[in-house]
Amino acid sequence: MAKHEKFHYKSLDEVLAKCRELDITLPFSDDTSILATKLKIRNITLPNRLGSAPMEGADSTLDGSPSEMTYRRYEKIAEGGAAIMWFEAISVVPEGRSSKTQLLITKDNVDEYKKFTARIKEAGLKKNGYAPYLVLQANHSGRYSNPDNKPAPLIAYRHPYLEQFRAADDSCIVSDDYLKQTEENFGEGARLAKLAGFDAVDIKSCHGYLFQEVASAYYRPGLYGGSYENRTRLLKNSIKAAQVYEDDSFMVTSRVGIYDGYPEYAGFGQKTDGSMLQDLTEPIRLIKELREMGIDMVDLTMGNPYTTTHVTRPFDMGKYPPEEHPFEGLARMINSIGEVKRSVPGMVIFASAPTYLREYSDLYSAGAVKNNLSDGMLFGRMQFADPDFANEIKSGRIDKNRVCLTCGKCGDLIRSHKPTGCVIRDNKTFMPYYKEFLEEKKNLPANFRG
Repeated sequence: MAKHEKFHYKSLDEVLAKCRELDITLPFSDDTSILATKLKIRNITLPNRLGSAPMEGADSTLDGSPSEMTYRRYEKIAEGGAAIMWFEAISVVPEGRSSKTQLLITKDNVDEYKKFTARIKEAGLKKNGYAPYLVLQANHSGRYSNPDNKPAPLIAYRHPYLEQFRAADDSCIVSDDYLKQTEENFGEGARLAKLAGFDAVDIKSCHGYLFQEVASAYYRPGLYGGSYENRTRLLKNSIKAAQVYEDDSFMVTSRVGIYDGYPEYAGFGQKTDGSMLQDLTEPIRLIKELREMGIDMVDLTMGNPYTTTHVTRPFDMGKYPPEEHPFEGLARMINSIGEVKRSVPGMVIFASAPTYLREYSDLYSAGAVKNNLSDGMLFGRMQFADPDFANEIKSGRIDKNRVCLTCGKCGDLIRSHKPTGCVIRDNKTFMPYYKEFLEEKKNLPANFRG
């Protein structure tokens, strides 16, 4: 059986037959009506259970403010009917930017973000009669920091597997003092997010960035390594710093990676006996503790898009052939999220990564909610290809002629620090950037993955 196959399923029956062949379970519903139902979180009632997942666009101005390209992307999603918009990673410190055109929020540009959030909310209100709930994803890129479009990694520890793809040495390891200051920086980021008109701030801990790396710092000495308590200290203390600014109109949340999927060495949500098998003991403990801290909503995800892309977002075409069928990755994702949800019943949980299923992603998302595996679904790559996905699903079914084809071209654009969107569905806008990427790729190392 080919592991790296092109999606070719012409009916849901064919999808289900493949699942039986692989001996896996994916949830599907007969209709999408449950996704159009309301979802209550604290004093907030979301008009539906559909949202956009964080997808960087690499299109900020040089000071980190939204550009007209940024406005264009988010206005389209707001008009498309998503109830919640989980914004792309927005750095809260200059050295933590993934590129010099990654969004960055500071006291100097917070007024630009006020204009931004007002315009996005107005776009949704005007088109759909409601403003989307806006979540700022506060991030530090850590190992993947490129503030001047040149690698400048800030790492928690040395990791031989990851360093095949992003070189680092001992001088890149951040100190405990730096991490302690980071906690304060994320508290300040929450204050700025509130001032800017966002409805919530996400203290991001996933996808191999700094917070997620600290969570797997089993062999790091000091306050932020070794024990579970130490490895989760950065996330919890940063959340506490952000919660100072919570009130009835502003909430603190987190997007948490519950499994790294590294084939070698350390990874969060994995056994440390050398087998590297999945182990959700610590992720479940963490989500329980976040709930006890007063966190009422999280989004759960997996993997590292730089090195274990198939774990994060199964694909048709990518930089390497995975050792599993894409449906196996989807099953791991949604069933693991469901296991966490069963273990923490009071937490509102959004799931991730439905896009690989194309025109069946809506029935899959509805099945996840119906089967109590999640409370809602965030769409990532799909929002680039079809920003109207939410309104289409609320009306019955997603438009199969507009779905994302998981070709990976948007990933190529973001990794090359170019304005990012769907090269296939928005060809006129993004194909010129993709052609630039192809020219530049000729000079890249053979092991380049993004």
